[in-house]
Amino acid sequence: MSLRSWLAATMGVLAFLTLAAATSLVALTSVMKRSADTLASSVEGVRLAEEVEVGLLAHARLVREGLTSVPMGTGRATRGELEASVGPQLEELRRIAATEHERVLLGEVMEHVSDYFAVQQGPSRGRAANVGPPLEAALNGLEQVIEINVSEARVAREAAERWNGVADTVGLVLGALVLLGVVAVTLLLRRIALQPLRDISQAMRRFGSGRKRTRAPEAGPAELRDMARTFNEMANSLAHQQEQQLSFLAGVAHELRNPLSALKLSTALSDRSRASLTPERMERTLALVGRQVERLDRMVGDLLDSTRIEAGKLELQLEVRDACDLAREVVELYRSGDSGHVLQLSLPETPVLVRADPARLEQVLHNLVSNALKYSPAGSRVDVAVRREKGEAFLSVTDQGIGISEEELHLLFVPFRRTGNARQRAPGVGLGLSVARRIVEAHGGRIEVASKPGAGSVFNVVLALAAVEARRPEEAEPSSPMPPAGTLH
Repeated sequence: MSLRSWLAATMGVLAFLTLAAATSLVALTSVMKRSADTLASSVEGVRLAEEVEVGLLAHARLVREGLTSVPMGTGRATRGELEASVGPQLEELRRIAATEHERVLLGEVMEHVSDYFAVQQGPSRGRAANVGPPLEAALNGLEQVIEINVSEARVAREAAERWNGVADTVGLVLGALVLLGVVAVTLLLRRIALQPLRDISQAMRRFGSGRKRTRAPEAGPAELRDMARTFNEMANSLAHQQEQQLSFLAGVAHELRNPLSALKLSTALSDRSRASLTPERMERTLALVGRQVERLDRMVGDLLDSTRIEAGKLELQLEVRDACDLAREVVELYRSGDSGHVLQLSLPETPVLVRADPARLEQVLHNLVSNALKYSPAGSRVDVAVRREKGEAFLSVTDQGIGISEEELHLLFVPFRRTGNARQRAPGVGLGLSVARRIVEAHGGRIEVASKPGAGSVFNVVLALAAVEARRPEEAEPSSPMPPAGTLH
C-alpha cells in the first residue's frame, strides 16, 4: 500500500468520525431545542391558565361583594378590565396548545366563560344560582389544561434528560474513537512510515561514512520502498563504478607496462650490443620504439580527452569544412602504412559541408578506422564512406570484423568497458569510443552502430549539414576553412 493511499484512508476515517460527531451534535441540538420549546410552551400554558383562573375568581369576588376593583399584581383591576383580559388570554392558550384534546378543552372553557359573563349581564334575580355552574365548569376546565401542560412539561423534561444522556454517551464514544484514531494513526505512522524512513536515513549515513556495502531495507509504503530501491541502485552503481575504476587503473598500469617494457628492452639491447649494432637492427629498434611511443601517446591522449570531457572543458574550434576532405585525409594516412587491409573510400561528387572542429572530427574517424582495422581479419576490406541524407551528413566506417552482440551494444560507449572479444583481440583501456561519442555529441551529432557477431560492424557519425549547404546545396563549392567561430565548452 502506498503512503498516499494510507494517509488518504486514515484521513478519510478521521473525517468520517468528525462528520459523525458533527451530525450527532446537530441532531441532538435539534432534539434538545424541540424539548426546550415544548417545555417553554407548557410553562407558558400553565402561567396563562392560572392567570385566567385568578382573573375569573377575582371577577366573581368583585361581583359577589359589589366592589369596584380588586388588587391584581402590582395594581388594581376593574370588572371591565377583567372581562376584557380573559378573552385574549384564552385565545393565546388555544394558540399554543400542543394537542387537539387541549384545544377542544379550551373551546369548552371559552363557552363556559361566555356563559358566565352572559349570566352576569342578565336580571339580578337568580343570578347567584345561575353563576355557579358555568364558573365551576370553566375553572375545572382550566385545571385540566394546567394538568395537561404540567404533564407535557414533565414529559419534555424527561425527554431532555434522556437525550442529554444520549448526547453524553455519543460524545464520549466519538471522543474516544477520535482519540483512539489519533493514537492508532500516530503508532501506525511511526511503524509504517517513520521507521522505514529512519532506516533509509541511517543506511545513507552509514554509506556516506564509508561503509559501501550498506543497503537500505525495502520496507514500508510504496514511496519509501521506491526511495530505498533507488538508493540501493545508486549504491550498487557506485560500487560498480568503483570496481570499474579499479579495473581501469589495473588495466592502465598493465597497458603502460607493456610499451615501457618494450622500450626498456630495446634500450638495453642497444647498450649491450652497441659495437655490433647494424643499421638494419638500429632501424628495427627505432621503429619498435616509435610504435611504443605512439601507443603511449594515444593512451595518454585518450585519458586527457576523457578527463576534459568529464570536467566539461572540451574545446572545439568550429569551422565549415568538407567532410569528404577529412575522410580522405584519414584514409590516405592509413593507406600509407602497411595495415594489411583493403581500405575503400566512397565519396559523393559534391562537397558535404559540416561545421566542426576538423582536428576533433579527424580524431573520431581515426578511432573508428583504427578499431575497424584492429578487429578485422587480415586482408579484409574496410569501407569509409561519406554521404548526405535528409539534411544530415553521414560518415560511415564498415568492417568485416568480429562484430558485437546485442547484449554488448548498450555497453559499447561506456568508459573503461570493453567486450570480451575486444579484450582478447587488441590492447586498450576502453576510452576511445567513449571519447569519440562525446566529441560527436559536443558537435550536436550522434554515433549510430549496427552490428552482429561474426558479420562485422557499421559505425555512422551523423552531423548536421552546415548552414551554407543547407540553404543552397546545388551551389555549394569546396570552401576553404573559415576562421574559428569560437570555443565551445
